[in-house]
Amino acid sequence: MLLRQMEYLQAVIENGNFYLAAEQCKVSQSAISQQIKKLEDELGVQLLERHNRTFSLTPAGEHFYQKSLIITGDLKQLVRETKRIADNNNAVLRIGYYKGYHGNELSEAIASFSEKYPTVNVKIIVGSHEELYHALENDSVDLAINDQRRAFSDAYHNEVLAESRIYIELSSKNPLSKLSTLETRDLKNTPCILVINQTGQKEEQAYYENIIGLQGDFLFADTMQEARLKIITGQGYMPVDVIGEQVWFDTAVSRIPLVRNQSLSPVKKTYCAFWKKENSGYYIEELARILKDCF
Repeated sequence: MLLRQMEYLQAVIENGNFYLAAEQCKVSQSAISQQIKKLEDELGVQLLERHNRTFSLTPAGEHFYQKSLIITGDLKQLVRETKRIADNNNAVLRIGYYKGYHGNELSEAIASFSEKYPTVNVKIIVGSHEELYHALENDSVDLAINDQRRAFSDAYHNEVLAESRIYIELSSKNPLSKLSTLETRDLKNTPCILVINQTGQKEEQAYYENIIGLQGDFLFADTMQEARLKIITGQGYMPVDVIGEQVWFDTAVSRIPLVRNQSLSPVKKTYCAFWKKENSGYYIEELARILKDCF
């Protein structure tokens, strides 16, 4: 019962009140109150100072809460490892994602999937568009998250996840940062920075030149951090995909929507989940469903 009481206490502290904690734990508010009071009685110490409709942690309560997080985390890991050992046919799900994707949707989906299916060993692979395509062909990944650059194939499930809009990140000191939109021709004299590994550089440059319409010199970075340092020091700009509402707070780097010349229509990409129909299975389809919800 102590584990359940610790989880109730954690829920109350993290939600800030008993009502929301009860909803999260799917029990009544009185049940949570009673169990936390029982925990205090068993410990012989007061964990919470009650103030009408609010509460605060006592020093003992703060200590207990911090240590309880470690204990419950260790116990969940123990349960996960025990189930995996017991499962002789341990399922493995190999997920590939495009290196140019930098959103949070994938991590949210994997977190949700792993919580629901703790015995499935999730392996993550990152690559360029072509590397992921060949990985699917060669059966070295089960499902790939990628932007669409080919016509859909009947040999694959092609689940459309979301449409992204391309923004340009550039130094806030660059005069172009004062514009409300940027046309592709506005950028022809400024180097384009792409985050991609060495093997995918030619492919990625060709895509942004021939499909997106960006002209001029290209620079490459291994990480987003490296790319943004190049931007801040005035070495160039970086195209980024934004899914959903644009939220940006970096004062050193500006984000401006990219539009096509003359038509001024937004430049967009379509992100999809791809997997072979012959390789379809419950876990793959379940992850695809969760991905769809997160995107």
